[in-house]
Amino acid sequence: MITLLDYGAGNVRSVINALESLGETVKLVKTAEDILSAERLVFPGVGAFGSMMQVLHEKKYVGPLKKYLQSNRSFLGICLGLQALFENSEEAPGVQGLGFISGSVKRFSTHLSIPHIGWNGLNIKQSSRIFNKILSDEKFYFVHSYHVVPDDATVAMTTTNYGYEFVSSIQKGNIMASQFHPEKSGRAGLQILKNFLDTSSQKIKPLQISKTTKPAKRIIACLDVRSNDQGDLVVTKGDQYNVREKGAVRNLGRPVELAQRYYEEGADEITFLNIIGFRDFPLEDMPMLEVLKQTSKKVFVPLTIGGGIRDYTDKDGHYYTALQVAAEYFRSGADKVSIGSDAVLIAEEYLKSNIKTGKSAIEEIARVYGNQAVVISIDPRRVYVKSPNAVNHEVIETSDPGPEGEQYCWYQCTIKGGREGRDLDAITLAKACEELGAGEILLNCIDRDGTNQGFDLELIKAVKNAVSIPVIASSGAGCVEHFLEVFSETNVEAALAAGIFHRQEVPITKVKDYLKTKMEVRP
Repeated sequence: MITLLDYGAGNVRSVINALESLGETVKLVKTAEDILSAERLVFPGVGAFGSMMQVLHEKKYVGPLKKYLQSNRSFLGICLGLQALFENSEEAPGVQGLGFISGSVKRFSTHLSIPHIGWNGLNIKQSSRIFNKILSDEKFYFVHSYHVVPDDATVAMTTTNYGYEFVSSIQKGNIMASQFHPEKSGRAGLQILKNFLDTSSQKIKPLQISKTTKPAKRIIACLDVRSNDQGDLVVTKGDQYNVREKGAVRNLGRPVELAQRYYEEGADEITFLNIIGFRDFPLEDMPMLEVLKQTSKKVFVPLTIGGGIRDYTDKDGHYYTALQVAAEYFRSGADKVSIGSDAVLIAEEYLKSNIKTGKSAIEEIARVYGNQAVVISIDPRRVYVKSPNAVNHEVIETSDPGPEGEQYCWYQCTIKGGREGRDLDAITLAKACEELGAGEILLNCIDRDGTNQGFDLELIKAVKNAVSIPVIASSGAGCVEHFLEVFSETNVEAALAAGIFHRQEVPITKVKDYLKTKMEVRP
């Protein structure tokens, strides 16, 4: 029996699914006594340090947790479950952690994008059974803006490099905790969990030679999901956002089956975009909730869901916040939510006053679940102009002239699936959303969508240079060389594709094999 502490924030379903896939029975903590009586306790944490500690105090879990830790019984903390063990965090000044380990949690101070999102390696520092059958080149999934700094360096079980070396897991007696997410780290992550559960397995000695780990470029499979004309939920793909062919919706497969195939082929993340836009009440969109639930049972890499993450009033006048909608998707297996059209409207309001109200969907979700959980999906199209001063927007000089020989363009943001253009450019939108608390940009391009002509490098460079959060390049990939090109020329952290993967024109395995001799990718 595994006891799991779910304090109500983030995606714990994937942790439960991972443990159950290993044959374990999971019991959720409902009372303080459940903590004290646990034989093996798993504490996955996602979100913000201050919110987590507030909930733990409200539920009266802090005292029992400290007592459990001091008893040196089997414990595994994940992500925020690691940070909670320390005395305090720069994320929440004045808020005390559990204080089991002397030290603090500090924000990354590096030139690299923050949050640290993606796959990275481990440098093993102390003997532990948890590394049995783990290969030295394995990578694990990280998503965090803060890292632990123990006063006693001997508690470090592993370190990882991201601009500099930081402690990525600790062990003190039977207390283990990792900054990375084993439940989202594929086969290697499941092996870590299996090793934690097997207390009889032999300890593995640490590597004798210290190594510098490197973050991997991510390859993301995107599944555009909607109902076809028969009412079945299918994966489709558009050409410049038109998903119909000969009058019918293109049907490229079933969402759960395709997601599992991409996981097995080596996809680093899976993104679901519900392109029908939740025309009915989002919390009653049960097919997509079920897609997430079923996918998270079989796919142990990060899942993102986009479409309809917004405030909503139903036909009876009941009001539901974007935070409530997002919560349902996190509880169903999502790790991140993607906000599209609503992000444009939110940014427009913010730019009018330059005042953060704290009430927008971006701000509220980031406050509770952390900025790493909020992805902004930008859908721009090119608008050519004759001079850089022709419009009050961020204009770039282009090497791809317009129909009348224009040497300049700006990228107009759109909403409603590209059907409506707004008086806002993609660069300004990206910067505004970062200021509001978003943790990642998914950068599409209507002009390149479905063309197989390659990513719009000019757009990607302009946005990447304007923000300090990670950027995912999307739209236009048609061959393996396009992935190398976008990574080499723009320094984005991830590249996403859809149609070429669905139609198996360019399998994910082929992309990975092509890139692995040229840059760091996950095996």
